[in-house]
Amino acid sequence: FLPLQLEWKKVNRLCTTKRLLTVNGQFPGPTITVNEGDDVEIKVTNRVANNTTIHWHGIKQKRTGWADGPAYVTQCPIGRGQSYTYKFTVAEQRGTLLWHAHYSWQRASVYGAFIINPRLPYPFIAPNRPIHAEIPIIFGELWDKEVDDFEATMLATGAGAAISVAYTINGLPGPLYPCSAKDTYTATVEYGKTYMIRVINAALGDELFFSIAKHTLTVVEVDAVYTKPFTTTAIMIAPGQTTTLLLTADQLPSDPTATFVMAATPYVTSIFPFDNSTTMGYLKYNTTGTISKVKLPENLPKMEDTKFATTFTNRIKSLASSQYPCNVPKTIDRRVITTISLNLQDCPQNKTCTGYDGKMFMASMNNQSFLRPSTSILETHYRTGLGTGSSGFPERPLNKFDYTGGNASTMNTNMEFGSRVIVVPYGTKIEIVLQGTNLLAPENHPIHIHGHNFYVVGTGFGNFDESRDPKGYNLVDPPERNTVGVPMGGWAAIRIEADNPGVWFVHCHFEPHTSWGLATGFVVQDGPLPSQRLLPPPKDLPAC
Repeated sequence: FLPLQLEWKKVNRLCTTKRLLTVNGQFPGPTITVNEGDDVEIKVTNRVANNTTIHWHGIKQKRTGWADGPAYVTQCPIGRGQSYTYKFTVAEQRGTLLWHAHYSWQRASVYGAFIINPRLPYPFIAPNRPIHAEIPIIFGELWDKEVDDFEATMLATGAGAAISVAYTINGLPGPLYPCSAKDTYTATVEYGKTYMIRVINAALGDELFFSIAKHTLTVVEVDAVYTKPFTTTAIMIAPGQTTTLLLTADQLPSDPTATFVMAATPYVTSIFPFDNSTTMGYLKYNTTGTISKVKLPENLPKMEDTKFATTFTNRIKSLASSQYPCNVPKTIDRRVITTISLNLQDCPQNKTCTGYDGKMFMASMNNQSFLRPSTSILETHYRTGLGTGSSGFPERPLNKFDYTGGNASTMNTNMEFGSRVIVVPYGTKIEIVLQGTNLLAPENHPIHIHGHNFYVVGTGFGNFDESRDPKGYNLVDPPERNTVGVPMGGWAAIRIEADNPGVWFVHCHFEPHTSWGLATGFVVQDGPLPSQRLLPPPKDLPAC
């Protein structure tokens, strides 16, 4: 049992004192550590005027969708002075995940690590290479205004998304930003020892490259799923994703005052404005002296290095061992193909829009822009049911065209607004093809699905070909994830066995894109057995 309190705290960053929304007064919030198989109860108390919810990102929430967190999807928000206890079991999961607020843009500062200690020994640890210690690395962002104001202005005027003014490592921006030399994260290591680095991207709107100067990293897990280990000089990680690395401290410098720089910089796939900056920290050997040199790692990829990002992502494979099998569905019952788009919407007659050409920036999936209802979809589903014929979400693009071609910008059409969802019977083996578009600009979109892990069986650039591309799927050891980066100007195919009854949010983990409507719902109906049915709502579930 763990109590969490949402409260304001003044934090000194970037030459000014800022008011940040925090949990237990911490930024980032406290690390939550549990054991595989634990029953977890976390009481969240809201001490501010703003509504809030908390999401346990990547926890499958078997039959406990009431504890999943996205506002108006699985629960009504926790109001001022109210409390809600999230209850769930961490079953058959182990590794690095995160928790974060799931109301408005509160994730900007309300986030933390969620660590699940495994029941069995790690499969990637050699007897002669034990783990000496763990190093948490959580990426975030800082803003020059309160983020709720950014979202409100964006939605009211149709303006483009606001951008942050700094990236952070464990809440600290590092020496490349004003007044921030003292606000630099430093990890101290001992020569010859091996460390587990738990990397989490909690940023609102940026995929990031990360490297440590002159050190090799070994990837052993993504999104709390073991992978076939491989070495790399850097990683690419999208918002909502986690990557667990092994690092051996084997580069003791001859200069006793030298320290190795770790850095994160954005992976840029869009023509829109972005935070063009880099956050730095230090990997300091415990025998070295004071820090004297600041130089970006030579192994840090350039911001537009799509080749590196693609090669790195394609190297991630499930462990697929007898102990940790890869249970990817070999056949499917249903295939959904959906475009994911940034759109321009005609400006309503009663307002002035400041988006491109006097229109509003919005987003959609298959031309449907998601609006949250006034009560939670899960409550509606539990009390009245959502039949497979009432979903309303189109399971194929409404118009076929060259989605990623140069003429795609001519296809901008006004969208339909609502909360249409995909509904499937329990046990359905479903494939969802996420097709990127070039309606405004191609972009790598990190799509997160709540309540289930999925297998990324195929990715590619250009337009998905239903007759050709499935022949090239990996059905042996595809990566198992909860968040997938859909390639810039391309597509990703994922497979899910819908074995968790409830309502599950499907959305882009770029917060501005979710605000614009790049989302839908995934509803799994109850199965015939008691163990296949959604549990009743808890008594303290917040009311709208």
